[in-house]
Amino acid sequence: MIALLFLQLAGTIPAPPTGTVYHAREGARVVHAPAGSDSVIIDGTLDEPQWRLAARLTGFSLYQPIDGEPATDSTEVLIWNSTTALYVGIRAFEPHGDPRTTVHATLADRDKISGDDNVQLLLDTFDDKHRAFVFGVNPFGIQGDGVRSEGSGAGNAGGVPGQVDLSSDFLYTSRGRLTDFGYEVEMRIPFSSLRYPPSRSQRWGINVIRTVQHSGYTETWTPVRRASASFLGQSGVLEGLADLKRERVLLLNPEATTRTTGEPATASSGWRYSGAQDLGGNLKWDVNSSLTLNGTVHPDFSQVEADAAQIATDPRFALFFPEKRPFFIDGIEQFDVPHQLVYTRRIGQPIGAAKLTGTLGGTDVAILTAQDARGASATGVNRPAFLIGRLRRDVAGRATLGLIYTDREDGPAANRVLGADARILLGGLYYAQFQAVESQTRSAAGISLYAPLWEAILDRTGRNYGFHYQVTGIGDDFVAASGFVSRVGFVKPSVANRFTVYGAPGSALENYTTRISFDGTWRYRDFFDARAVLEDHASIDNSFTFRGGWVVDVTPTIGTFAFDRATYASYAVATPRDTTAFILPARLGIANVRTSVTTPQYQKFAASAALTIGRDVDFSEVDAVNRRDASLGVDWRPTRQLRVGASYLSSSLARDRDGIVVATARIPRVKTEYQVSRSIFVRLVGQYDARTRLPFVDYRTGAPIILGTPGSYRPTTDQRSNSVRLDGLFSYQPSPGTVAFFGYGNSLTEPDPLAFTRLRRVSDGFFAKVSWLFRG
Repeated sequence: MIALLFLQLAGTIPAPPTGTVYHAREGARVVHAPAGSDSVIIDGTLDEPQWRLAARLTGFSLYQPIDGEPATDSTEVLIWNSTTALYVGIRAFEPHGDPRTTVHATLADRDKISGDDNVQLLLDTFDDKHRAFVFGVNPFGIQGDGVRSEGSGAGNAGGVPGQVDLSSDFLYTSRGRLTDFGYEVEMRIPFSSLRYPPSRSQRWGINVIRTVQHSGYTETWTPVRRASASFLGQSGVLEGLADLKRERVLLLNPEATTRTTGEPATASSGWRYSGAQDLGGNLKWDVNSSLTLNGTVHPDFSQVEADAAQIATDPRFALFFPEKRPFFIDGIEQFDVPHQLVYTRRIGQPIGAAKLTGTLGGTDVAILTAQDARGASATGVNRPAFLIGRLRRDVAGRATLGLIYTDREDGPAANRVLGADARILLGGLYYAQFQAVESQTRSAAGISLYAPLWEAILDRTGRNYGFHYQVTGIGDDFVAASGFVSRVGFVKPSVANRFTVYGAPGSALENYTTRISFDGTWRYRDFFDARAVLEDHASIDNSFTFRGGWVVDVTPTIGTFAFDRATYASYAVATPRDTTAFILPARLGIANVRTSVTTPQYQKFAASAALTIGRDVDFSEVDAVNRRDASLGVDWRPTRQLRVGASYLSSSLARDRDGIVVATARIPRVKTEYQVSRSIFVRLVGQYDARTRLPFVDYRTGAPIILGTPGSYRPTTDQRSNSVRLDGLFSYQPSPGTVAFFGYGNSLTEPDPLAFTRLRRVSDGFFAKVSWLFRG
């Protein structure tokens, strides 16, 4: 405080505002926002008279890695409102040195501010303690926005509840600048960018989160405790908002896309190119302040960046890729449901779609309908139709009840899922969560199969001790054609206990957490018949957080695996004269250790590395192997406009009995971005994917494994692939919905991995997209 007073007397920071001060650590957590006019210029300088009259939020507290202590950095958040917008000013003081070297700030693309110092404003506009709009800014006012939901990301043994989904992009204005005292940011959030109750007077939940990169600390305005099952439940209150006016009720977003793709015609006749042009558009209508209707016709669902390659360490499970398409992303949090029963990437080739999202009569409502092109049909004749509905309602302020219904019709074939879920807060530390779902899958021949999915969770989110107890069951014939369920036909109970020890702020070890976990997996019917467990695991996750933000994690795991005969029904063994049955091993044991290190977020550099070594199971060959998985990620920011992200994934499986390496994967990836201005950037992405897989052999005899049915067996083959993907993109995006993308990508291959000597181009493509957002 003495340093701040000196800076004020020297004239380098403004005099204190004269508005009411809300010091959260002293109990002042109900904020009354004063009213003003829309006469402020959003330029990153809080010099207009209205800012001196604003409500001033101060008295921040530490949250991570230690809670319950006063924040080591002083922060002031100024708030007032006009009839059409909420105005927010931020003064983040940096007393630890020259702010121009200690404050981390870059000219980043939207939602890419996690490596910078940043401040997030959380607005729980329905004051239901379950969901909040997040408006984040870095010191230059670059935006990172989304929705924080409670109840998402459960399963961390009483860790911090909830997660932030940055998919949504809201329309708001922000500017910021570095100053002699730290940084200053100015924001204008139109009420039209929010959903809130259609009432004259508003009461919203509010909190502010500040991330300080040089220390690795996270600080909150209200003193949020880790010993709580609800983060949003510990927010403050924002009052004084009345007679709000929405600036627009209709958004029209026409878009045009052109694509040209090429591939070799023949070995000697050059290339063959084909093109396609699409005209489409989106319509968004605010029915009222809490309900929105969206529609799209012939939309552009092309992605401006290919999905990063993943390594399937267990081929029994499908790989998950996040949704990136703008229409589906808007309001996607309204479809949140346990077990990812809504996964909009299942709608692969949509002709058109419509959805209604918001709150009606105190109930969250989300309805989506879409129709795919014939190419997405199993027969190639029908146009698959989707209907997805989600309802969720708070009960007595302590529980949330939800219903989910999904329907995919593909001619006479169909899949329907109907379920209910509940989340109940039990005191301040505990919550219970339940889910019960039934699926009906009808074949084209009219035969229907029914199967259940159910789950029960009990969680304690304590400061020093927490637990997460869970049991999940999914029937053999369960299908979620509109969702993502990676495995069926099992019952899995799990137990996890967490213990945390805290050091003093600034001590060498600031946080040590250990999670001791046990789980078992039974075949669905075996569980109820009290038969032997199929899989079991035990692990001890040890996480150390050191001064400055270093994190080291060491997790040893042991377990055993038996094998389901049905999974390997197509396996047989080839002998010189005949074919014999493939005999599964009785049970295989595993024992491995995963170690990871994450550096602090330095001004120009951050990195993480992980290594897993030890005995594991090759589920393709059904044999014991020695596994060696490694990953490395580096984020280098040599200037405030240039970012270079590099990653490397590798995996190697060597048979335990003879040491032969049976499978490898190596995936280096480099992404370079140059931010010309806030709205213009250029991106280059290069990714190499080199994989090998030896033919399967019988663990008992060494004879080849063959796949199929009697009379139509086929041998497994030696698989080798060395593919390269290069993508370039020019992007102009002054605001969400108004964009111009120009991109080029090509794929190459070569015979030898990572040699870069005989690369051969196998495909390429150009695309351009232009869209414009009209407000009405």
